[in-house]
Amino acid sequence: MLPLQSHANTQAVQAATDAFGTSVGRESIGLYTTSSVRGFSPTAAGNVRIDGLYFDQVWSVSARLRTASQVRVGLSAQGFVFPAPTGIVDHQLRRPGSQGSGRLELSADHWGSRYLDLDFAQPLKNSDWGVTGGVSLQHAEFPNGTDSNAWNASLGLWWRPQVGREALVFFSRHATTHDQIGPLFSSGSNSLPPLGPRRQFDGPEWAAYRGVGLNRGLMLSEQLAPDWQLRLGLFHSEFDDARSVSNLFLDLQPDGQGRRLLIIDPRARVASDSGELRLSHRFGPQDWPQRLHLQLAGRARQRQSGGSVTLDLGPRRLGEAIELSEPTFAFGPQALDRVHQNWLGLAYELRHRQSLEFSAGLQKSHYRKDFARPGQAKVEDRAAPWLANLGGAWHLSPTLAAYAGWTRGLEESGVAPGHASNRNQALPAILTRQHDAGLRWQMGPRLKLVAGLFEVRKPYFNLDAANLFTQLGTVRHRGAEISFSGHPSPELRLLAGAVLMQPRVLGEGVSLGRVGERPVGQPERTLKLNAVWTPPVLGGVSLDAALSHLSAMAATRDNRVELPANTELDLGVRLPFNAAPWPMSARLSVTNVADHRSFELRGSGSFAERPGRLVSLSVSSSW
Repeated sequence: MLPLQSHANTQAVQAATDAFGTSVGRESIGLYTTSSVRGFSPTAAGNVRIDGLYFDQVWSVSARLRTASQVRVGLSAQGFVFPAPTGIVDHQLRRPGSQGSGRLELSADHWGSRYLDLDFAQPLKNSDWGVTGGVSLQHAEFPNGTDSNAWNASLGLWWRPQVGREALVFFSRHATTHDQIGPLFSSGSNSLPPLGPRRQFDGPEWAAYRGVGLNRGLMLSEQLAPDWQLRLGLFHSEFDDARSVSNLFLDLQPDGQGRRLLIIDPRARVASDSGELRLSHRFGPQDWPQRLHLQLAGRARQRQSGGSVTLDLGPRRLGEAIELSEPTFAFGPQALDRVHQNWLGLAYELRHRQSLEFSAGLQKSHYRKDFARPGQAKVEDRAAPWLANLGGAWHLSPTLAAYAGWTRGLEESGVAPGHASNRNQALPAILTRQHDAGLRWQMGPRLKLVAGLFEVRKPYFNLDAANLFTQLGTVRHRGAEISFSGHPSPELRLLAGAVLMQPRVLGEGVSLGRVGERPVGQPERTLKLNAVWTPPVLGGVSLDAALSHLSAMAATRDNRVELPANTELDLGVRLPFNAAPWPMSARLSVTNVADHRSFELRGSGSFAERPGRLVSLSVSSSW
C-alpha cells in the first residue's frame, strides 16, 4: 500500500545535492527512488549499502535510524567504492552529536490517516556512548478504501571513545498488525480496465496482510594508523509474514463485469545475513593521493514461500460488496530457496589536485542458489564471474568536469509477482552491464547542472503467454539524464530533473512478434521539478511545489495496451512558530491538486488506482 507522502517537501529538497533521488523520513523527491533507477530497481538487484558498506536488504532501513537515503548514479557514484549497474542506494545513519536532539511529528490527512513519528539522538552524559532511534505509529487510509495499522521501534547504541574509532549496534522492528489488500485489476480486452467507485473496498474484510520486518546490525570503524582504516558491517534483515493475500479482479469488461480471485499465502519468511570487511590504505605524494581498498563481502539468504490456496469467487461487478466468511484453508507444502554469495574485491582510487579522478575495481564473485520445490529434485544455479568497474572524472576548468564510467555486475532478478503462475518464485542471478558519461557544470556558487548519457543492459523478465514470469529476451535502457539544483536566489531553492530514455526489448521474441519492443512500465520521458520559496516578507513561511510528468508507457507484454501520460502538481506551505520550550512548524500540503484519477502499473496487464487529491496536515517540533 502507499504511505503518506508529499513529494514537495522542504526538508527533502534542502537535503538533496542533486535531482537524482533523496529520501528523508516519509518524504522522497527526485527522478529516481530506491526501487527505480534508470528503469530498474537497485533494491531488487541487491545494490544497497549502509554508510557505504554492503547490506542485503530484505526489509528497508527505518527512517528512525537514518538521516537520509541517497541514490548514487552517474557522477555521484564515481567516488563510491565498488559501484554497481542500476545505481546504488546508500542509507546514511543518524549519529549522536555533542548535544541531544530530537524531532516529534504528528500528521493526518482528510482520508483519515494518522501518523506519529519520534526521532532522537542523545549522547550519554560523561561517557563515550550515545543513542539514536525512535518510534513510529501509523493508521493509514488508502485510495482504494483499504486501511492499515503498523508500528516501528528502532534503537542504535553508539561508542566513540576517540577520533577514528567508532562502533554501533542497532535493532529495528516494524510490525504490520493489519493491512487490507485491495484488488489488482486486469482487463478482458486490449484496453485499460474501468475505474471503480472512489475509495470503496469491496472486501472481503479478512483479506488482509500481517507481518513483521526486522533489521539488526553491528558496525565498526578503526583508524589503525594515519594511512590505514578498517571498517566492518554485519547485518541481519528479514520479514516474517504471518499471512499475505493477492486480491485479483480479472478479465474486467467496460461494463465493470469480471471475475474475482483470491490467493492466500500461509506464513512465509525471507531472511538474510550479510556484511562487508574493508581495509583501506592511503598513500602517494600530496599532489597525487591514492587509496587501495581490499573488500571481503558476502551474504546468506533463505526464502520460504508457496503452499498458497486459490479461492475463486466467480463473476463479480465493480463496486459489488463481497460478504464472505473466512474459510478454513488447507495450505500445501512450501518451497525453500537458498542463496550463498561471497566475493573478494580490490579497488583503486587516484586523485590529482582538482584536475583528475580515477577509480577501478575488480571482484571475484562466487554465487550459488538452491531451488527446492515440493515433490521435485533440488535445482542449483551457480556462477563465478569476474566483476569490474572503471570510472574517471576530468576537471576541464574550476567549474566544469567531465566523467565516464563502465560497470559489470552480478545482480538478483527479484521474484515473480503475485499475479504470475509461478508467483513468489525466486529468479536466477543475472549478469548486467552499464556505461555512462556526462558533464557537471558549477554554474555559480550555489547552482549546479549535471547532464549525462547512459546505457544499461540486462536479461528481460516478464509474463509470457502462459502467465509464467520468465526471461523473454534482453532489455536495453539507453538515454539521457539531467539534474539542475541550487539557489537561483537566496530565498528560492530549486531541484529540476529529466530522464529521456529509449527502453527497448531485444531478442528472438521481439522478431517473432511474441514480445513488444517496448518493455512494460518504462516511460520514455520523466520530468520533475521541486521548488521551495521562502520570501523574507513572510517571516519564515515557505511555499513549496512539485510538478511531475511521466510519458505514456507500455502496459502489456505485447504493447497493445499502454498507460497514458500523467502530469501531477503538489503544493504545500510550511509555517514556523514558537511554542516554548522548542521551535515548531506546521505544514499543509495538497498532493495531486487536480484530483486526476489514473492507474499505476503493478506488472504486465495488472493495475492499481493511483491516489487522488489528498490534503494532509503535519505539526512538528525539533529540539
